[in-house]
Amino acid sequence: MADAAVESRRTPAQVWREMSRGNERFVAGEPQHPRQDVERRTELAGSQAPHAALFGCSDSRLAAEIIFDKGLGDLFVVRNAGQVISDSVIASLEYAVAVLDVPLIIVLAHDACGAVQAAIDLDSAESAQLPPHIAGHIAGIRPAVRLAATRDPEDVGRAHLERTVRALVERSELISDAIAAGTLGVVGANYRLIEGHVVPAVALGALES
Repeated sequence: MADAAVESRRTPAQVWREMSRGNERFVAGEPQHPRQDVERRTELAGSQAPHAALFGCSDSRLAAEIIFDKGLGDLFVVRNAGQVISDSVIASLEYAVAVLDVPLIIVLAHDACGAVQAAIDLDSAESAQLPPHIAGHIAGIRPAVRLAATRDPEDVGRAHLERTVRALVERSELISDAIAAGTLGVVGANYRLIEGHVVPAVALGALES
């Protein structure tokens, strides 16, 4: 229980700096692979106190613990294709904030996102019909196609990321209240597949200290 108390005292800014340092190690090819041993597995059997919550795309190239050089129990991860906001996503992130006391939520997009490209393609009259469940999911990205400066996937992906962060805060009173209280920060960032960099695009809350 002492570990959980220590984690809960970390500020959003401190946790974001730790996440950024882990990503820098990954980019440099010098990961430490922390907290991935048998002792850590045993330590976590009874409870968890993650450093941060992460909502990201399900893309197989976007392994959160690897790109941030984290270990078991460090991240509370929620994923779906194209990081599309939903009631289940909000509920999971609210659980991370209210029950697990995480000080940081990262919303993580990436370049060359297939879900974003599918949303762009669906906006064309010549687009092929998608299975209904996939089309219904991709519909959450289609507004970004209209909001983006161009139909370039990078522009659409950026618009979708910003819209997702905004929707998360607007739809969750619990999360917006925690940001206002200074106990929670939200970072919207984009992962560069080739370079390995996580590039922040949107930041809300006490992340400057």
